[in-house]
Amino acid sequence: MSDSNFIDYVKICCRSGKGGAGSSHFRREKFVPFGGPDGGDGGRGGHIILRGSKDVWTLLHLKYRKHVIAEDGQNGSGARKSGAQGKDEILLVPLGTVAKDFDTGKIEFEVTEDGQEFVLTKGGRGGLGNDHFKTSTNQAPTHAQPGEPGLEQWKILELKVLADVGLVGFPNAGKSTLLSVVSAAKPEIADYPFTTLVPNLGMVRYRGDRSFVMADIPGIIEGASEGRGLGHRFLRHIERNSTLLFMVACDSPDIQKEYSILVNELKNYNPDLLDKKRILAITKSDMLDEVMMEQMKPLLPEGVPSIFISSVAQFNIDALKDMIWLQINSD
Repeated sequence: MSDSNFIDYVKICCRSGKGGAGSSHFRREKFVPFGGPDGGDGGRGGHIILRGSKDVWTLLHLKYRKHVIAEDGQNGSGARKSGAQGKDEILLVPLGTVAKDFDTGKIEFEVTEDGQEFVLTKGGRGGLGNDHFKTSTNQAPTHAQPGEPGLEQWKILELKVLADVGLVGFPNAGKSTLLSVVSAAKPEIADYPFTTLVPNLGMVRYRGDRSFVMADIPGIIEGASEGRGLGHRFLRHIERNSTLLFMVACDSPDIQKEYSILVNELKNYNPDLLDKKRILAITKSDMLDEVMMEQMKPLLPEGVPSIFISSVAQFNIDALKDMIWLQINSD
């Protein structure tokens, strides 16, 4: 996913189709001068529908499409003929897309499966023809219903990346390097902060034909939960991960403090994130020998599984995969 192509937030105006009017019509044929009412119903206005697609990874195709308009339903006609329904407008979205009402901010639904469909904005109902209004005392009703108007609503679509493991760490903690080593993903890697500006996904093969999905998420800075740095742009992607892999460089002045800052930012953003399984990886450990690692172990945070790794030197990478696999497959 390149920076220019990965779009995870769009605001669109949705206008559904209005329903067609019911027909006020009477049967008129040769030798049947006073046939009964036979007005058909109007067709439903077109819906605006979101459909999940595993082949779509971004909301880029909706970024410049500010107005989405569905077709109106057709009017009914005689001989009880119903009007055609307005064509639905179907928008393909990536798995993990959340739909919100712009005015209230309320979450309406989440698209998580391929082919899953939700109606984002309902089309207006078609009106009933006069055939529906005949009674024993009114054999020739002239009344037919007009169609319901369509709706015009502003909607927010947000993408939350679906992955088994989310990489959490400060800028330059080695997240992108790890992803490039364990998968075929090619994230941008450089020795300066915020190299990663958008989430990158990689499929990690594990012992034969098994695999799991890893997401490299832009680095956290202190205050990210309040919108500093990339703020909420990346924090929402962490909500979908079943396991969080915290990454702290071995040359950090205070590993435990850095880990606490990361945890605190997640807590401030969404306390539910603290319920997720965690692993702590001490990166760039090719700079350490075994004695130094043993000396550092008592300084690591308690209660979280930890491992020393080096992506460049391929040190403990297989052991890290084993830990991740056990975490994502444990109850």
